[in-house]
Amino acid sequence: MDRQAVLAACLALVTPQSLPGQQRIDVTGYALNVVLGAADGPLTGSGVQDLQRVRLMATGTVATVRWDVAYEQLLTLTSAPELALIGGTLGQPAGAGDWLPLQGTLGESEHASWRHRVDRLSIVLARPIGDVTVGRQTIAWATTLFLTPADPFAPFDPADPFREYRAGVDAARLRLFPSAMSELEAVVRPATFDSVTTLTALGRGRIAVGRLELVGWGGVLHDGAAAAVGGTVTAAGAVLRGEGEVRREEDATVLRFALGADRSFTVARRALYVALEYQHDGFGAAHAQDLPRVVATAPFRRGELQVLGRDEVALNAAWQAHPLVSLTWLTLWNTRDGSALLSPAVSYDVVTNVNLRLGGYVAVGAPTTPEGLPASEYGVVPASAYAAGSVYF
Repeated sequence: MDRQAVLAACLALVTPQSLPGQQRIDVTGYALNVVLGAADGPLTGSGVQDLQRVRLMATGTVATVRWDVAYEQLLTLTSAPELALIGGTLGQPAGAGDWLPLQGTLGESEHASWRHRVDRLSIVLARPIGDVTVGRQTIAWATTLFLTPADPFAPFDPADPFREYRAGVDAARLRLFPSAMSELEAVVRPATFDSVTTLTALGRGRIAVGRLELVGWGGVLHDGAAAAVGGTVTAAGAVLRGEGEVRREEDATVLRFALGADRSFTVARRALYVALEYQHDGFGAAHAQDLPRVVATAPFRRGELQVLGRDEVALNAAWQAHPLVSLTWLTLWNTRDGSALLSPAVSYDVVTNVNLRLGGYVAVGAPTTPEGLPASEYGVVPASAYAAGSVYF
């Protein structure tokens, strides 16, 4: 398949034309600036990192065809190159596996990186019975909220507090709506990792009955057989969630699953939201000495592993202390090696479209072995703090 031909077709179709029935084009934007400071750590020195992200978005409709375009630039300034290991994907679009030539590096040095990416470039042909979407688009098949092993498309980093936009993937997608409470879906996605192109071709079904929703998908995921099931149910004021996936990867069968519950409470006449999830991932490290091996595997390089441990727990709490002020807490706990990452934060809505956020990361766990290797997943993460401002326009 010719990537340049596909790109040319997408560009031609999303370029506004003077056709009857054309509606107003909506243009919006987003800007984020994050300054992160880190203390000395077991594997890195102290330093400061400044990340600036600007995103422009446009949507429109021509007759029965909708189009969606989003373009981003990301400038990262750092006092030390190794700080990239600390900031990770903080506030950054994932973009793993991009197949279309819609991204690149504008400039790079030892202390700076300037990148850009077209994060959306898709057309949608809509009909009452369903729709077809072609191009770079968002696809989310997760059932759980933070640890989502059965979501095969660009999952979020659970430790990233800036998750406003899910990264787009290059795919062709067909959706059918047999009834108001059911949906059938098929996705074909080519992806390129380390100059190797893989193919994903999956079919998915979803049905809702009362307070129960069930989903299931199967097919080929990155050239290997895969199948998954998931579901949610509301009981006793809480939402119970679960999803599981079975994979064939390098002649091995791997089981991945997550279970969770989330509920809202009232504390001091303010809303408190709590989510608790547990994940078992056959791709993850069973012991700390397995961590170097895990980061060299194909699933990790493809961005499929949100965390590195075999068994992990995520706890998230968010309390609206004031109509303009929110307090949040996130804990990621590796139950195998006992390490944990703690992340408190406070956010303030200055006005409707401007938000300020202060937060940090504190790690608990064994740092390094006598040989200088990680002794736990989170024990090597240095204490750090960040200040961020975001604007929607």
